[in-house]
Amino acid sequence: MGSSDQAFKFLIYGRTGWIGGLLGKLCEAQNIDYVYGSGRLENRESLEADIASARPTHVFNAAGVTGRPNVDWCESHKVETIRTNVVGTLTLADVCREKGLVLINYATGCIFEYDAGHPLGSGIGFKEEDKPNFIGSFYSKTKAMVEDLLNNYENVCTLRVRMPISSDLSNPRNFITKITRHDKVVDIPNSMTILDELLPISIEMAKRNLTGIWNFTNPGVVSHNEILEMYREYIDPNFTWKNFTLEEQAKVIVAPRSNNELDATKLKQEFPELLPIKDSLIQYVFKPNRRRPLLEN
Repeated sequence: MGSSDQAFKFLIYGRTGWIGGLLGKLCEAQNIDYVYGSGRLENRESLEADIASARPTHVFNAAGVTGRPNVDWCESHKVETIRTNVVGTLTLADVCREKGLVLINYATGCIFEYDAGHPLGSGIGFKEEDKPNFIGSFYSKTKAMVEDLLNNYENVCTLRVRMPISSDLSNPRNFITKITRHDKVVDIPNSMTILDELLPISIEMAKRNLTGIWNFTNPGVVSHNEILEMYREYIDPNFTWKNFTLEEQAKVIVAPRSNNELDATKLKQEFPELLPIKDSLIQYVFKPNRRRPLLEN
């Protein structure tokens, strides 16, 4: 065990979630002592008990509802969405503040959409201090509210994750897996988060006690078609797909979806090794999954 890491003990919420599960694996790989929280986020006493028992140096919140199978669920489950995403997250932040603990909060960047000041294709991304302009879905509305409130907690590090992608192409939460299974996809450039590259960075952010809001995406944008072209090139040469317009998509979803570019300059300044989105996709996702021909001459 690296002696430097013996100073850390992480308390992680979201054991059954995608990011929460990956965080535990990363802690094991880095020999960082960690435990999953068993308390309910909206139950203050249960959180206090978790902290008293674990005695962590840092807390990570990867719990919350995105809805199953997607954010449309939140439109018809508004109270449940508020209970976890607002009441729960604020309660955890407040308990951590009382105990003097930094909380790394995995949040969302799906609270913005392209507008006149940040047009699609312009390369002008939304910055950390910009005010959210997308509340088209109830999910995004609650997330924008809670981000604004959490910004008053000096112990909270808010990471704006978008359209998360990992090297595990069998995972149904993976943005690539989602779009390869859809009948039709829109084709819009977006900021995205390559978890294989960025989750280790979030652990380093905890160690550095960084707080405040961070756009937690790889620099630049990538479109649905560009990802599917890479998928065809590296994974399945016979893969085909159909596109449809936003207007056509609107007929098959309940709530509109966020499309935007986030400005990752702040993260890139702290972590200069951060790869642009297309390079990160190739290095962390497509190359490790490449299907090699059986006979290579």
